[in-house]
Amino acid sequence: MAEPARSSNDSAEKNADQAVTDYVNGLSAEHKMLVALKAQLYGGSWEPMLDDLRNRLVGKPYIFKLVHRIQDDIERIEQMQQFEARHQVDLAEYVTLP
Repeated sequence: MAEPARSSNDSAEKNADQAVTDYVNGLSAEHKMLVALKAQLYGGSWEPMLDDLRNRLVGKPYIFKLVHRIQDDIERIEQMQQFEARHQVDLAEYVTLP
C-alpha cells in the first residue's frame, strides 16, 4: 500500500523542529546556562531574570547574582526570548547541560 502524501503542515512542522534543533546546537555554554537558570530558578520565564539583571546593573535589589557579563547575558536572553516567541518553543525543553 502506498504511503500517504505528507501535508504541507507536516513539512512546516519538520522545518520548524529542525530550526529549533539547529538553533540549540549553535548555543554557547553561556546561552545554555541561561536557559537552565530560566527553567530552574525563574519558573520558565525570562522576564524575572531580565529584571534581576537590570536591577543589579543599577544597584537595586535582585534575586539571583550572576557573576560576570550582565549586559551580555541580557542580550543573550533577549535574543533567545525572540527565538522562542518566533518558533513558539521553550528552549529549556531542548537544552541539556553536561
